[in-house]
Amino acid sequence: MKLLVVDDSSTMRRIIKNTLSRLGYEDVFEGEDGLQGWNILNQNPDINMLITDWNMPEMNGLELVKKVRADSRFIDLPIIMVTTEGGKVEVVTALKAGVNNYIVKPFTPQVLKEKLSAVLGVAL
Repeated sequence: MKLLVVDDSSTMRRIIKNTLSRLGYEDVFEGEDGLQGWNILNQNPDINMLITDWNMPEMNGLELVKKVRADSRFIDLPIIMVTTEGGKVEVVTALKAGVNNYIVKPFTPQVLKEKLSAVLGVAL
């Protein structure tokens, strides 16, 4: 399974990648902003999941989610948003834009595991 992690923080990308690796996911692409994430997704349309931050330069995560959902190739791509934006309005906005699940930073590896499991519909 191929996953794409998009976050402008290299530390956060590393934390997510390490957690994914412990869960057995080794095929992980990284992008440091929404624009780079979008380009990686277009070059690798067989990516199976997108994990994105909200607040990033160039193209933010919400813009990325909307762009992904507007493209018929990625209409069913599972998306998890990982962000510091934890207010009810932000969560509803992200869900309406098309994210499948939402994680508020800071989070534990267990929370990421649970959200991945819920989105993928498999026990991890």
